[in-house]
Formats: sequence, structure tokens, C-alpha cells
Amino acid sequence: MSIRIGESRIGPRVGTVGARGGCLPLIRLACVLLAVTLGCALPAPAGAQTQAERNAQKAAVKQSTGQSDMLVEANEMVYDKDKNSVAAVGNAKIYYQGKVLQADKVTYFRDKKQVLAEGNAKLTDDQGNVYYGSTFELTDDFKDGFINSLLMETKDKTRFSGPRAERAKGETTTFENGTYTACEPCKEDPTRPPLWQVRAKRIIDNHTEHKIYYEDAWLEFYGWPVFYSPYFSAPDPTVRRASGVLAPHFYGGTNTGYGIGVPYFWALAPNYDVTITPNYMTQQGFLGDIEWRHRLETGAYSVRANGIDQIDPNAFGAPPYGANNKKFRGSIETTGKFYFNENWKYGWDISAATDKFYFHDYKIRSPDITYIDFGNFREAISQVYLNGKGERSWFDLRGFYFESLNGVDFQKQIPVAAPVFDYDRRFDAPSFLGGEVTVNANMENIHRQAGDFVDTAFRGIPIDPLHPGVVNPNYLNTFYFNSLNLPGSTYGNVYDACAVYSKATCIVRGMPGNYTRASVDLSWRRRFIDDFGQVWTPFAYLKGQASYTDVNTSGYNNIQIANFISPNQDFGTRVMPAIGLQYRFPLVISSPWGTSVLEPIAEIIARPSESRIGHLPNEDAQSLVFDDTNLFQWDKFSGYDRMEGGTRANAGLQYTFTSKSGAFFNMLFGESYALAGSNSFKVGDLTNTGLDAGLSTRRSDFVGRMQFQPVGWFSTTVRGRFRDTDFASERLEVTQSLSPFQALGWFSGTKQLQSIGLSGTYAHLAAQPALGQPFRRDALNLNASFSPWTDWTVSYGVSFDLTNHLQPNLVYLNNIPYLHYSHGLFEPASNSLVAQYKNDCCTFKAQYIQGYATSSYGSRVKDETVLFTLELRTLGAFSYSSDVTSLYNSVDGVNTGK
Repeated sequence: MSIRIGESRIGPRVGTVGARGGCLPLIRLACVLLAVTLGCALPAPAGAQTQAERNAQKAAVKQSTGQSDMLVEANEMVYDKDKNSVAAVGNAKIYYQGKVLQADKVTYFRDKKQVLAEGNAKLTDDQGNVYYGSTFELTDDFKDGFINSLLMETKDKTRFSGPRAERAKGETTTFENGTYTACEPCKEDPTRPPLWQVRAKRIIDNHTEHKIYYEDAWLEFYGWPVFYSPYFSAPDPTVRRASGVLAPHFYGGTNTGYGIGVPYFWALAPNYDVTITPNYMTQQGFLGDIEWRHRLETGAYSVRANGIDQIDPNAFGAPPYGANNKKFRGSIETTGKFYFNENWKYGWDISAATDKFYFHDYKIRSPDITYIDFGNFREAISQVYLNGKGERSWFDLRGFYFESLNGVDFQKQIPVAAPVFDYDRRFDAPSFLGGEVTVNANMENIHRQAGDFVDTAFRGIPIDPLHPGVVNPNYLNTFYFNSLNLPGSTYGNVYDACAVYSKATCIVRGMPGNYTRASVDLSWRRRFIDDFGQVWTPFAYLKGQASYTDVNTSGYNNIQIANFISPNQDFGTRVMPAIGLQYRFPLVISSPWGTSVLEPIAEIIARPSESRIGHLPNEDAQSLVFDDTNLFQWDKFSGYDRMEGGTRANAGLQYTFTSKSGAFFNMLFGESYALAGSNSFKVGDLTNTGLDAGLSTRRSDFVGRMQFQPVGWFSTTVRGRFRDTDFASERLEVTQSLSPFQALGWFSGTKQLQSIGLSGTYAHLAAQPALGQPFRRDALNLNASFSPWTDWTVSYGVSFDLTNHLQPNLVYLNNIPYLHYSHGLFEPASNSLVAQYKNDCCTFKAQYIQGYATSSYGSRVKDETVLFTLELRTLGAFSYSSDVTSLYNSVDGVNTGK
């Protein structure tokens, strides 16, 4: 016998089952329905409820998460006394302890304490995971049971599926012949295999361990199996860190052979872990790598060490272009950052290696390393620091150690800078002055073992007078070739750089010994705007400096420093007061097309002449580029070691136009004038900074810029410095960008799915012989990116050194050196090609990078690298890199490949 409670005329019934007596959750449903059949008193049927009561019941359903009450929704409820079962039929929904079970029909078998959900069955657990199936056979608490034709979607948008699955204790779900993927199904054809999936004989999703186990598994791409594993496991997407084997990385190189590294991550505690990576290379053996990370209450630090006892050291180049004299090689790195409070922090970034070539040879990547490009390592920077900041102040104290990572630099010439101190404080000036007052302080201490000298006189490559056109080794000047002897001999004194150590033909980039300087700058400025809109900005500043030099004249070639500055210990002070006024008059012109602003700018600065030029080292002010960005700066030097002196005026005109359609145009053109006193840019210091910069005459070169963007898909920028006498270009930079498909869409009024981005930069620098640059320098960079489809991007970049063909190369034939101009005008200096596919579940990136380095003999050494990276969301990342360079550098006599 069965009892059926049907649907009322005004809507479906909603049965609400509360906690009563000692009945179990689903048994309570049976108890309630049994009470109906026996005539027990119950609340009024749902059909007689008001709309407000029904809304209240629905709200109670939503708020029942985590409670012991069970709530049931269905079109009708059926009780079968013969089977001792209760069924919710028609859009059945059961809410229990944060879980929701939905189906066309849900039946509870009282004797078995089992639930059977049939037809469009769906279970949402308390973690947000959703299970779909044809039938669910579960226990009354939903924790155990079987599901047929299961599809499981997690809250992280991953998917499991299988013809049959088993839930056990609410802790595991086991899929027989299951699949797993993090890819969204194809919208046009959901039956199409996803981009990637793992198909396994058994998949076990352990919700307690937050780990997924795969047995007898294949990794498939678009349904095609590509990789097999008898067993593996991975954390589920909710886990940020868990112990286990990480995805391996593969690599290859002519010096190391093919290799594989398999990292093991060990989460020792929530706040510290260790990663151990054994690497094996076919030519060099095992390389061990270990990294320790520790997070504390106020910060975190890490330590990484790696090393290898090489099988074949001779696979690498000989000194000074390699380290084939070392069998064991390795490095150690450590980083740390800690906070005293929200405004103060301290930390360190330190790296050290057995030799300068180790990072490059074994492709050890580090945040402390700077790069010319991917294949060319420049230097490793180690530092410790203390940093603080306020609302209008900034404090920084650091110490630096620079380690060269190329074969040209001589480490003894590279300085240790410690300490280096900077402080900046800004505050409102007293009321009688108004405006803003700034206090800026800097201190540096530089130590260098060997002097860094550079010859500024271009002498060419010596030719044997008895054999014209032939370079005779006996006539080689060591200064020109960085003191490297010919093949077969040991390398010589790399610190011998100048033929004649005099200020006329040699500059000092770095003084041997110790140099300490402290500077304090105090400045004031205030802006006034009059009734006509003219902007007047008076300003004044006072620079004070104290310095101490302790020259080292012993060892290497340091004795030559006496030809430039006093070799005695020296303490001195300098002061530079200045007063000035800047004037601007922006004239705004409105038109139907847009707004124009024409702004004349003039500035005058009165100050005494700079003192002690050329008697002190110049460590931090060697980079001087006179252009539109510093035309109106009070001091055009880039650092504190130089103080611009003499009375100077700066003048220019700026024009800006902005159209109502969004077009933009800006132009600035100006010049600087030395009016009185000594011109700081006319007298060379130890580095000749200021000479050949366009400022050494009473009238400077012209500087200017032009920026033009008429539409969103095209822009151009031109900036440069032009000789004041004939307007010849001394420095020029032209940058353009174009998006052709956006242009097509702009003209046609349609949206383009594909996109192409083109950009190029041309740079020209005139010769600067006073700075050791005898040739002009021209370079061209071209870049293109193309997105043929939504998820695909292809980019290519190439750089050309357009003046490299002017410099001769040495080529050896039968051990006899010959001059050879082998470089073409458009010979690439570097190339990079990148193809990337990226969607919701997968990222694939392929890169080809080609770079060149110029040896001390002028020869070109090519470095080529190929990289592949495949990242499968939630599953891991796989990478492969290969150094495909295989060259014999006959000029240097060094086998840079093998």
C-alpha cells in the first residue's frame, strides 16, 4: 500500500522536516509521512500556506547550511508501506548539512538506510563541488555510495568523469576508468575531447588529504595519448603547497649534454619548506640543488645552494673565457626581507659562485643576476639594505657587491660600494617664504683594487710593415686587445688598458683605492600664478660636499693613477649655492577640433663656477645624456660626484594639441646657454664626463621631442640632439608603433578578431672620441606580434648593430692573423622568436633566442638558446631548454662549444 500526496492547484508542495525525537535525518521524513497516514496532527498543508509562508520556508532552506535539519522540496511525496520507503517525486531537492541532492526522483529505503536518486541526479557538497550522474545510490548522510555515469565539477573549474564512481565516508571519491581535466568543454561540441585530460584506470580524489591519485594513467591531448605513468599523484586545486615530486625539467647543451632535473618539494611545516632537485647531465654528471625557505612573523628568507663535480671540465673554455681549470663548481644564494613595522624594512640579496661562468654554463637563474638578453649574463648583484619611508620622507642604506659574469670584465676593477646612503625629506617652508623645502642627502664609499683605465685614442689594428695587410703578433698592442695574448699562450695583464697614461689619451673610469663622499642638498621653490596665467617659480639651493680619497698606487698598474690625480690622501670640501627663476606662460586655444596649449618656457640659474674639476673621482655621474628630459633640470649631471656650476639659461617652447576625437600631439624644442663663469661641461674630469655631450660651448646643441598619436592604432615619437651650427644629428631616437588590423577595423567600422602589432626603434649616436667611442653608433630594433586566433600569440624581435661593420675582425689562417671586415650592415645583433598558446587550462610557450657577444679581439661569439614550457593548470609545468651554440672561436683560441 502506498500513500501519495499530490501537487496542489496553486503550486508545488514544500515539505519541511525538522528535528523530532530520536529519528535519524532521513527517517524523520518517513516519520512525518507516516504520521500523515495515521491522522496525527501536523501543520497545515503547503497548498494552504500563504505566499509569505512559502517565501519564509525557502529562506530557511538557504540558511540551513551546516545545520542538522533536513529540508525537502518536491512536486509530490510518496510513501510505500510494502517497501518501507519514502519518495520525493518531481524536481526533488533535499538539503542536509550544507549538501543539496537533486533529481527527478529521490527514494529513501528505510530498512537499508539508503537513498536512491534517479534521473538528472545532482549532488552539491558543502565545498561547492557538484556531482552529476544518472543514478546515485547513497547512504542517508550522503557520505557513502555509488554513482553511475558521474561527472564531477569542482569549485576550481576542474572536472572528473567516469562510468561509475564510489564515495566512501565522504572523504574519497573513486572513479573507475575515469578522466580528469581542468579544461572547459567545447561550447560548440561538448562531446569533443578537451585539449588535455588524464585518463586512468582508477582516479582517487581524497578530500581529506586534498590529493588526487592516478593509477595506470595516460596524459592525452585532444584524445591522443602522449605520456604514460603507472602511478602518480598531485595535490588537488585547493592546495597551495604540498610535499611531493614536482614536474621535471629537461635541458641540453653542447657543454653539458642532455639533462633532466626532478625537484622534490618537502613542506616541513606551514611556514617553512625545502626543495631538493637532483639533476643529471650526460656529459657532466650529477648537479645537486637544494633550496630552503622560511617564513617568520616579521618576514621571510631563503637559502639556495647547488654544485657539481664535473666529469669533463675541458668541455668549457679556458680562462679568461671559461673555467676549465675547475672540477667542482657551484653557487650559493640567499634572500631575505623583514619588517620592523609598516614603514621600516631590512633585507639582503646575496649570490656567490666558484667562478663567473657557472651561472651561464649551467643556466642557473637568479633574481640577483642582470642580463643583456636571455643568453648573455651581465653581472650578479649582491646587496644588504635598510629602507624606511614616511609620508614625505625616504631613507635608504645599502651595501653592494658586483660580480662580473662575462669574460671581458676584470673583477679587480669592479668596485665594492658600501655603504651607500640616501635620504630625502620634503616639508612646507615657513609661512613668510611659502612653497616647499627639500633636504636630500647622499653618502657613498667605494673600494676598488685595480684602476679602471680606458684608452680614448683609436689606434687601429697594427699591421706588420713587412707584410701589408697582415697583423703581426709582435706588433700587437696589449691595450687594444685587452691584454689577451695569442692562442697557445696564457692570458696577460687585463689591467693594461692605455698606451699612454695621460689625460689627453686616457680616462679613469675607476680610481684604485678608497673614495668616500658625503653630500647634502637643501633646496626651496615656490610657484606663483599671476592674473594673466603666467607661472613664476623662483628657487634656490645649496649643495655641500665633503670627500676623502685614499689612492692605492701598488699592484697591477695602479701607479699610473699619479698621472691623473694626487696619489696622496686627500680630504676636501665643496659648496655650490644657486638662485634661479623659471617662467612658463601656457596659452590655451580652444577650437571646434580640440584644445591647443602653446607654452614658452625660460629659466635662469645663477651660481659660481664648479671647483676641483678633474681632481676628484667621478663614480656616480658618468652617464650624461643631454636631451629634452633634462633641459630644465637645475643640475644636468646624473650623480652627486659632479656639481654643475656657472650661470646658465635654459629656454624652450612646448606645444600640445588634444583633439575631441582623442588625437594627441606634443612637441618640445629648446636650447641651453652658458652665460657666465666656468662651463662645467667644457672641462673634462677623470672620465671626461660633459665632453661630447652638446653642452661644452656657450650655446648648446638643440634638443627636442615630438610625440604624435592621431589614432589608437598608430603612434610615433622622435627625440634627439642636433648640432647648433648646422643642425646635424648628434643623437636621434625614432620610435613607431602600428596595429594594421585595428587600422582596418577603424576604416571599415568592423571589429577585427585578429591583431598585429608592429613597432620599431632607430637610435643614432655620433662618435664621442673623448669618451673612448671613436665610431658613430647606429642601432635598429624591430618587433612584431601577431594573434591569429584568440589563444595564440606569435612575436618576433630583432636588433641590428648598424655600425658593427665598421669595426674590423681578426681572422686566423694557418695561425696568421688577417684583417677582415666580416660584418654586414644588417647583420642581427640579437633575435628572439616566441610562440605562445594560452587558454583557461593550458599555457604552451616556445622560444628561440639568439644573441652575440664581442670578444676583446673583436670577434663575434654567438649564443643560441631554445626553450619550451608547457603548463597544465592544476597538474604542473614541464620545461625544456637547450643551448644549441656550437662554435670554435679561432680568434680567441677558445672552444666555446665543444
